[in-house]
Amino acid sequence: MARATNPRALGPDVTADRSVSTEESELIARGIASAVAPQGGLEAAQVSLLGAIADALLDIHVDFAELDPLEADELAEAISAHGPEFRTRVVHHMVLGELILRPIPPEVARRVATYADALEVDDQFVRVARRYAQGAFGLAWLDLHRSGFAEHWEMVRTDQLKTNVKLADQLSAGVEDPELAEHWTAFERLPSGTLGREVWEMYRGRGFALPGSVGGASAYLAQHDFVHVLADYGTNLDGELEVFALIGRADPDPKGFAWLATLVGLFETGYVADAGFFSGDVHERHLESPAMHVRIADALRRGRDLCDRVGTDLLEIDYHDFVDSQIDEVRAELGFDEKSANAAAAGSPGAFDLAGMSRLQREFAASLDTSS
Repeated sequence: MARATNPRALGPDVTADRSVSTEESELIARGIASAVAPQGGLEAAQVSLLGAIADALLDIHVDFAELDPLEADELAEAISAHGPEFRTRVVHHMVLGELILRPIPPEVARRVATYADALEVDDQFVRVARRYAQGAFGLAWLDLHRSGFAEHWEMVRTDQLKTNVKLADQLSAGVEDPELAEHWTAFERLPSGTLGREVWEMYRGRGFALPGSVGGASAYLAQHDFVHVLADYGTNLDGELEVFALIGRADPDPKGFAWLATLVGLFETGYVADAGFFSGDVHERHLESPAMHVRIADALRRGRDLCDRVGTDLLEIDYHDFVDSQIDEVRAELGFDEKSANAAAAGSPGAFDLAGMSRLQREFAASLDTSS
């Protein structure tokens, strides 16, 4: 079942520089499965997603449908040598395993809370999922919003974002800001293959309004578009799930999990009806596909490895310092590695692939080809 000891596993350990043994990995998998199983056993999507994550992060092949139960106190004892950050990330995997349930059974939410208590993890996301289970979606969104988002954008410098406009909600659409728009318009004049020019090409090819112009994203939210290009992820909903899984896991603060939790709630389950600039449509389920499970798991792996190398929130990087550098140079300097062979085989498209665009984005791209 297991392959080998993974020296990083879920992420850096804040109390000891120690690897995660194969035995510990298997016990973690059993504990997660026990925490999130509805009555009658894990659902197929849970088995597939959790298995893909275990493969990517714990480095074990395991069938979550066949695992023996593990009580909360047994799991706590098994990973007691690891620090609070590690244990928090274990709990976040439990929360992810319950968030893809629709609806979340109240007994699952209560059980995850029990496991979190046993691991001595006091975490907002456990309460968020419990509110989802109770149907208190508005309160859950408030908790989720407070759990990490506001702190992120309050820490980002306005000079880094090339704007003096301070928005109350950086997830909302931006406002007209000629100075900011000029910074982004200038990317067109950069040489081909540079980060700035590639981001400008992505905006132009999809009909996106530039930050600072009418209909454009806020300067803060636009930071993630640099990551789309650097990580080579598409801009349809599947690509957004990938990019925010990577961004959230790359954050050394476990609160970065808020990004993935919100995107799953918004695009997959409908628990979050609207998140400012994003809006959800749950007619198409994005996390029922085993291929998407592999893609999300690999994005988490890439984010974890970035966290090890860079150790900073990707949305706090001043990408404008890199806009005139070639993409490969920026990737190497910031520590972006390639997608895994598994993610490529699962069909993860690149930032400029038609398969990585939404229907409307593809139609706009086709209209450019026709007019040229």
